[in-house]
Amino acid sequence: MAHRFADAGIDPDDDLSLPGWIYGDAEFQQAEIERVIRPSWQIVCHVGDLAKTGDYHTLDYVGESVIVIRGADSEIRGFTNVCRHRAMRLVEGPAGCAKKLVCPYHAWTYDPDGRLSGVPARSDYATLDPASHGLAPVGVEIWRGFVFVRLEDRGGPSVAEMMAPYDEEVAPYRFEEMRTLTPERRRERPVNWKNVGDNYSDGLHIPVAHPGLTRLFGRSYSVEAQPWVDRMSGYLTERSGNFWEDVYRTHLPRADHLPEANQRLWLYYKLWPNQAFDIYSDQIDFMQWLPLTPTSCVLREMSFARPDDHLPEDQRRTMKLVRYANWRINRMVNAEDTWLITRIQQGMASRSYSVGPLGRSEVCLRSFARKIRGLIPEARLHQPPAPGWSRRPRAVD
Repeated sequence: MAHRFADAGIDPDDDLSLPGWIYGDAEFQQAEIERVIRPSWQIVCHVGDLAKTGDYHTLDYVGESVIVIRGADSEIRGFTNVCRHRAMRLVEGPAGCAKKLVCPYHAWTYDPDGRLSGVPARSDYATLDPASHGLAPVGVEIWRGFVFVRLEDRGGPSVAEMMAPYDEEVAPYRFEEMRTLTPERRRERPVNWKNVGDNYSDGLHIPVAHPGLTRLFGRSYSVEAQPWVDRMSGYLTERSGNFWEDVYRTHLPRADHLPEANQRLWLYYKLWPNQAFDIYSDQIDFMQWLPLTPTSCVLREMSFARPDDHLPEDQRRTMKLVRYANWRINRMVNAEDTWLITRIQQGMASRSYSVGPLGRSEVCLRSFARKIRGLIPEARLHQPPAPGWSRRPRAVD
């Protein structure tokens, strides 16, 4: 298995993992929400899901509900899903279409651009300034057709800047032309959110715990870390003897828009801090792991692909079979990973565990740990500090 090094500034704790106590500590999670999650970009949907004026998608996480919506001027904007009158949630569910956003509590009405355009009994509010009571905006970035939001801007990199090292590699996949294959799926897991990401970028467990992926890739699986994104990849072998793996290999059609080297390549990108793209020549899967409690999170998943309308009927049937085989393969991988991270979470709670060693090849885990320690220095402590540490004044860098 190959690996490459990046983001390799000297850190005295580089050879150590993050400590077990931060995978179940309530105060540490609150610090993470404030310093890691709220200032980070989070994917919501694809622009194809917001085709018409008033089309919207929502994302609920860390106590906030966010709505992205296409305005009459075709712009996509993001707002907190909160009425400015009495804090009522404006819309329910993951998606919909509304020419106006009407609060179900008192019927305050907002245009898709966020402006307050209607207040029943307007004369009753003598000091109300409608211009200052529009919906509260959140940051929006559209990267290659995918819509991201950010609750707070603290000067971190854009999605485009994070993915810049791999921009040329991603470009041929034509993400902008993709459409949603499957609706949003949510699955709760009894693990801290970091355990999902650690496992995703851990290359050493592939030959041990994933026999299917080992059959698929042989010895070609590799990992590397750039400052804000991890990259994993593997090339399909010729044959394994497993039914669904061989169905996938045998029937996988050529993707004319991709270079020859990418035809049988599986690519994985994990973006800081908690989301990933699984990229195949037949489709793309997206996964995001959002914290719920210190020991639980929710996995949010979607699949995307370029439309098959231009293909003959027999090729569309073949593509459907290939995508089903892909799902069968990855369903087993997901089951294996669920078992692994659940047992790891249980082990993190043991008093016998503080920190573990990190090998030189574990470049992705090193990179993630380095950033967490930089944002929350208490992550260097092998045991939890006295309660209240996060509320004490922080030293100036």
